[in-house]
Amino acid sequence: MWTLADLSAIRATELYDGLSDQPQRDRAVLIEGGRIVDVVNGAEAPEVCDQVIETPIAAPGFIDLQLNGAGGVLFNDRPETETLEVIAAGARKGGTAYFLPTFITDQDRKYERAMQAVAASTTPGVIGLHLEGPFLSPERPGIHPAHCIRKLDAEDVALLSSCPVPLLLTLAPEEAAAGQVAVLARAGVRVFAGHSQAGFDTIEAAEAAGLRGATHLFNAMSQITPREPGLVGAVLASGALCAGIIADGFHVHPANLRLALERMGPERLFLVTDAMSPLGTDLQEFELLGKRIFRRGGRLTNADGVLAGADLSMIEAVVQMDRMTGCGLGTAIRMASQTPARAMGLDDQLGSLSRGKRAGLTLLDRDLSVAGVVVDGVLQRD
Repeated sequence: MWTLADLSAIRATELYDGLSDQPQRDRAVLIEGGRIVDVVNGAEAPEVCDQVIETPIAAPGFIDLQLNGAGGVLFNDRPETETLEVIAAGARKGGTAYFLPTFITDQDRKYERAMQAVAASTTPGVIGLHLEGPFLSPERPGIHPAHCIRKLDAEDVALLSSCPVPLLLTLAPEEAAAGQVAVLARAGVRVFAGHSQAGFDTIEAAEAAGLRGATHLFNAMSQITPREPGLVGAVLASGALCAGIIADGFHVHPANLRLALERMGPERLFLVTDAMSPLGTDLQEFELLGKRIFRRGGRLTNADGVLAGADLSMIEAVVQMDRMTGCGLGTAIRMASQTPARAMGLDDQLGSLSRGKRAGLTLLDRDLSVAGVVVDGVLQRD
């Protein structure tokens, strides 16, 4: 990897800025000190910059808020700083510039090790931590180890409230005690509902207390029924809750992708990968907390066919969201950049190619394959 010169430019034949769904033609992003100085006509770049990198397509650096592993490793297996380096490199092959390493349900308070690893990490692109569990519904465990699912207690609330890095916490609101969601939200934790059997009224109350969104919409959560809208219905009915969604063609039917996008818009619905260790590798099998997981035909499942995360990169999520919904490439890119940045409260720093923002870009070839990733002004060469 190498740092761009004092004043450098990324010149793109087509530039998606993360704000508009339409591309701009022949534009250049000027970068200095890891920040975006300006976005100008492409012809101006050689006149003011010694170094100009040209690419067919430039987009804001993709942001993945649910990344369990990549490069052959899982964060749960080795919650260490070195693991984050491997995951970041594997995810960059699929266009991810920034991410939340995701630590799923595990024994007791093993999540503390994940918090410590992220706090100590200097890996480019790590923007916080996603804890998915263990405070989930026993009725909706998915692939999570059911024997490790438990309720929040006072010590958990204190530890999570003092997390030294930006924290997204997925929990089942119906399993939380009165006031716990509000305490976490006031401490700055981004609380999401997931692996939950909550009813509509419970989600409404949790939203009033500070709930911000839902994790992998439609999956491992209460569904819409005639007299109980469930968590899915509550999210679709809300004007504020956001949600991640897995656009791999297996987790969510294309009709439901279209329904969610039509109801929520790209301002609230964002793309996640929920990727596991095979991302960026040729691995066909791996262990997930004692369970053997198989990679077959674009799916990750255990021996019983239960989905275990996704075999998906961010650029694949973008392309498939566009293909399955007809939303357009610009909209799908916004769902992979600006919207997740807003979901984490980081849209003042990331998510769009705007003056003053951190210089994060995903560079694409004409066929939408990933040509490179720039993280805070550094072009990553893995």
